[in-house]
Amino acid sequence: MSTIEPGDHKAWMRLALSLAEQSPPKPSNYRVGAVLIDDEAHEVLATGYTLELPGNTHAEQCCLMKLAEKHGVPQDRLKEVLPTNMILYTTVEPCSKRLSGNLPCVERVLALAGSLRTIYVGVFEPETFVTNTGRKTLEGAGVAVVHVGGLEEGILSVATAGHVGEG
Repeated sequence: MSTIEPGDHKAWMRLALSLAEQSPPKPSNYRVGAVLIDDEAHEVLATGYTLELPGNTHAEQCCLMKLAEKHGVPQDRLKEVLPTNMILYTTVEPCSKRLSGNLPCVERVLALAGSLRTIYVGVFEPETFVTNTGRKTLEGAGVAVVHVGGLEEGILSVATAGHVGEG
């Protein structure tokens, strides 16, 4: 059980931001933190941050990789073993395109559509690396994307640390 009150979106986003701060600064990606919770049980299912796991891993991807390992299923079968009312908090909007060739986070999230009903984001992805259509794609699939305001400056400062002329 979390000590964060249900519906305290800023507190959840601060937790995600604290995870993002653990990501190593790099000029070619954003430092992002993510927290996946079971909304009914008010329980953290998984956390993740950019480059937490081997490979060019994103925060949301790390959450799902850790859950798949915990439950002993491939990522594409996670929906079968996870709760039906999940919420994702992520400091930056999930990516819709990966230059690395990895599966975009939007596609990973869509595999949980129906179970993952709402994503709270601290900032929408700046178009530094790619044009992101994540929000539009997710909303089109019935996943609500909600902005949590008030932490943008801190989120962008952490996200862009390591970028040339930033952070």
